[in-house]
This record gives sequence, structure tokens and C-alpha cells, in this order.
Amino acid sequence: MVSALRHRGPDESGVYVSPRVGLANARLSIIGIDGGTQPIGNENGTLWIVFNGEAFNYIELKAELVQKGHRFSTQTDTEVVLHLYEEFGPDCLNRINGQFAFAIWDAARKELFLARDRLGIRPLHYYTDANVFVFASEVKAIFQHPGVPRALDFESLGQVFTLWTTVTPRTIFRGVQELPPGHYMLLSKNGKQVERFWSLPARLMESRMAASPDAAREELQSLLTDAIRVRLRADVPVGAYLSGGLDSSIITALISRHFNNRLKTFSIGFEDERFDETRFQEEAVRHLGTDHHLTLTRNVDIREHFPAVVWHCEKPLLRTAPVPLFMLSRAVRDHQFKVVLTGEGADEVFGGYNIFKEAKIRRTCALHPGSRLRPLLLEKLYPYIFKNTSPGQAYLQKFFAASPQDLADPVFSHRVRWRNSGRNSTFFSSEVQSTLAKVSPVQAVIDRLQPEYSNLDPLTQAQILEMDVFMSNYLLSSQGDRVAMANSLEIRMPFLDYRVIEFAMGLPPHWKISGLTEKHFLRRTFENLLPASISNRPKQPYRAPIREVFPQTTSSDYVDELLSEEAIKRAGCFNPAKVAGLAKKIRSAEAASAGETQDMAFLGILSTQLIHHQYLENFAAHSVELTVPNKIVRSNA
Repeated sequence: MVSALRHRGPDESGVYVSPRVGLANARLSIIGIDGGTQPIGNENGTLWIVFNGEAFNYIELKAELVQKGHRFSTQTDTEVVLHLYEEFGPDCLNRINGQFAFAIWDAARKELFLARDRLGIRPLHYYTDANVFVFASEVKAIFQHPGVPRALDFESLGQVFTLWTTVTPRTIFRGVQELPPGHYMLLSKNGKQVERFWSLPARLMESRMAASPDAAREELQSLLTDAIRVRLRADVPVGAYLSGGLDSSIITALISRHFNNRLKTFSIGFEDERFDETRFQEEAVRHLGTDHHLTLTRNVDIREHFPAVVWHCEKPLLRTAPVPLFMLSRAVRDHQFKVVLTGEGADEVFGGYNIFKEAKIRRTCALHPGSRLRPLLLEKLYPYIFKNTSPGQAYLQKFFAASPQDLADPVFSHRVRWRNSGRNSTFFSSEVQSTLAKVSPVQAVIDRLQPEYSNLDPLTQAQILEMDVFMSNYLLSSQGDRVAMANSLEIRMPFLDYRVIEFAMGLPPHWKISGLTEKHFLRRTFENLLPASISNRPKQPYRAPIREVFPQTTSSDYVDELLSEEAIKRAGCFNPAKVAGLAKKIRSAEAASAGETQDMAFLGILSTQLIHHQYLENFAAHSVELTVPNKIVRSNA
């Protein structure tokens, strides 16, 4: 199991074995490099921990614990977390500022404690039956256990094709679950107990920030600078991603100004200019003076690396966007970096996505159904969709339309997206459709909403949906941890410091989105750090090509094999005839007539076929090179 995770921790490994439990860790050594081999025990050997991630405030926590009499044998944050649990129990989680998944075995009480960070930046999966409980960072390690069956979960597949991801705790594999973000689990003689220790802040309008905008901007500057400060803690060099957009430019500027004026930065470029932001990256580099490296992504590279990315992401993908990030993380490691800071999270926290503005427009139109001018705002928001005055424009206006009755919909902001994606369920086989006829992916989201959700303002509701579903389960996973750790790279996200989130969720909604200007408060707070062309540029969503990547070729490759009628029938997930028709359209001269939804359907089908091929049919072919642990602890407890 631990050998299957060597890409996450290539530096060393260790195991703890007793009659009741086995713990193992593959370590990426970043803090307390010497002597930090896991598992790590307390002074008397009654507690043992395996830890993935970082506790960024470990220095302050350690000082407090030393005053309470705790003694340490390493310089790691891992040992600090162990003693913190020894002192405070599950309440220790509220004291940690970090990104983590960890397990602690209490040999005296015969209890196993598992926890996952507030936002789910680090993964934690498990499988359980009457005889065994198996857990790991990734499912491929769980499948090394001979008692764990391998099968796809059709209900989860339906969620992916509607919501773009699964709904926690489900995974794409039947019987394998993930611990939800902000939760812990305790396994004891009394059974399995799962508890929430943190929720996304949800403030009613009357309890919003009372400070002036100037005072609030000063507070954000202080909070974000400190979030960066603690995330630069490492015993190895730390770099940064610099996309040329507002968010990563702010992070880079703050690092360069306050901490490291010789910062190494990294970015992605595309051969297709529709996706390329190189000129903005170059402008940011000139202004900030960083030592910059560009990774150029070609369409053929995306096609070549796509199977490896699916293998590491462990779920179907409706976007190719994780592939360039996989390539970027490899380039960063080639430059001998283990850690980078990124700008992820700012769009979710400060209102940066078009889906927030779209919901605002649609809500206004619903309140004024007779207006001819308000629907025109959608053309301003999506000029590349409403680019002609043909009958198609009227169809699009109807597509986005909303009535006053729709405003009671708890997922109003995301209903259009999910309804549109959900149309791809027509490609499923009759067996899958029979399963999905009994369930609703959107209802699975609604069932997770907290009681106070219905009383929140519309923007906050939309932010919670985006963070709880898309950010945690896709952005931080398939475009975050999975593609980075595939190349033994740790990414750290200052905008997702829980202090920054709790501050931002207390801002009035109109401070975040002013008119149709996204992230207005964030722009104004840091506008003096950046050139106007960066601080005022409209958001360009990070995307990568799909149909251009998979054209029909003269030579057969994995695409042809996986989409063949025989392979589709073997997997049993899709209708072979409908898949053949879609593949012909996407991969031929007809591709220009295919819409984005069909592109996503094609990629979802291809990636599902890859999952079936890699994890169900040919899992044994992904042989694991067994490694000798650097540390072995045996116990009779």
C-alpha cells in the first residue's frame, strides 16, 4: 500500500505494525528533514501518527505545548500535531492552521482517529466491511489490499456527468468513500463516529462586517500577508505559480515585497492563443522581477499525458485542464522545488466566477420579467456565446431565462450549469440509466446543505455551492493535490487560509461583485501592488482545449481502443451506438458544430473508459515496485 503512494512521498517511508493496526507513510520531506521519518510516536509509545500535509502554525503550537510539559524528539510539524492531539483530543483540529490528512493510533485505548483539513486540500479515502477498515490518501493504495473489491459506482458516475464531480463522501468506486472536508472520524469499540469540526462561514446580512472599506482592506492585507508568511515555512526552497491573472499576481507580489525578492515563478503557456495568457505573465514578471520559467503545452502533450492524469485523479474528468497543471508540476520538480504557493481559492472566496454574475443577472431578470434591457447583460457577460443576432440568440436568452418562481430554488445559481451538463446522461447504458432513475445528483447536493443556508443572501449561497462541491472535489483535487503530488510537489494556497475565508465571508456581497465587476474588493485592496493591466483585467477562466486534442488520426491509439464498440460494451457504462456517433462528430470535420457540453461528454466518456481500463481490467498491470521502509516499528499493543 505505501509503495503505491511513492509518488506522494519519494524521500523515505516507514511502517508501524501491531496485532490490531498497521500504519504506513510515504514522506515528502519539507519540514524537519532529518529525523522526521514517520510513523512518529509520543514519549511513551502509546500514540502513533501518520501525517500528510502541513500544520503551518506548528512553531507557535510547539511553544505552547512545551510550556505544558511536552517533550519533542524531532523538528517536524507532524510531532507537534501528535502532541496537540494528546493534549486536546479532537479539539486540536480547531487550533491547526494547515492542509492535512492524518491518522493517530491510540494503543492504550485501542482507538483510531482520522482527520481531514477544513477544505479538503488533502485527500483521505477509506473502505470498510465487517472484517477490515482500510484507509489511504489515494484509492490505488486501498486497492492493494486483497479484501477490497473494485467496481464503479453508477450513482457516482451520474453525479460526475451532472455536477462535474462526485458528492462527498461518495467516490467513483463502489464501497470506497472519502472523509468529508472539515470532519474527523473515531474508530473504537463503540463503532465508527464521524463528526464535523468546521463549516464554511455563513453569516446573515445583519451580522456582516461593520468596518469601513478602508479598514477592511487593511485587515485583508494583514491577514493575507500572514497567510503567506506561515506558508513559506519550509526547510527547502519555495516557489510560486504565476498565471498572469490577478490572484497569483497578488500572491507573487506579496512574497516579492515582504519575503523573497529573488522568487522563482512558474507558469503554463498554450500553443492555442485562445487559452494562452503568456503576454500577461510576461508583464507580471517585468513588474515583479521574478526568475520565471514557462512550460509550453501543446495539444499533442495533453493527449499523451491524459491517461496518466486520469490514473492520478482517480475519477472521470470533463475537462482537460488538469493535464497542463500536471506538466507544470513536473517542470517545477525538474527545477528541484518541492513547494509552490498558488492563487487558488480567490475566485470562490471573493466572488470571481462568471457563474456568480450570471446568477445575479438571471435573478434580476426574474424580478423584472418584462424588461428588454436586463437580458442584454448576459451578452456582456458571455460575448463569445452571444456573438451573432441569429435565432440562436433568442434560444440562448430562453436558455438562461428565469421566472419569479425559480428564485425559491436552493441551487438557483448552479441550476443552469447542472441542467445543461445533466443532458449528457443520454449517453449512459440502460443499466446505468436504470440506476440513475431512482436518484438525483442535484438532490444529493441539496441534502448536504446546512439549515442556515436558506436564510443567506444569494451570492453567499452560490459561493457555498461552488466551494462545497466544485472546489473541494474537483479544483483542489483533480487540478490541485492529485496532479501536483503525482510529481511529488506540494502546493500551498494562502487565499484558503481559514482566517482569510472567515474574513471574506463576512464582507457585504456588493463589495465582492460591484455591478458586473468581479472581485471588486480584492482588486481595490491590492491595486497598488500591480500594473493596471493586471489588476483591472477581466478574469480569463483557466481552460484547456478538448476537441482539438482528440482529432481522428491515421494511426490507432488508446482513444480508438477505449471507444471501440467492444470496449464500451465491456465496461457497461455507455450506449455504444451513441458513443460512436458522438466520437465521430467530435473527432471529425463536424467538430465545429459540437458545443462545449458535447466536448465534456466526450471527455467524460473517454476518462470513464480509462478508469475502467486502469482500475478494473488492468489494475495488476500497474505493478508496484515494493520499497524497503526506512523505519519499522513493531508493537504488541
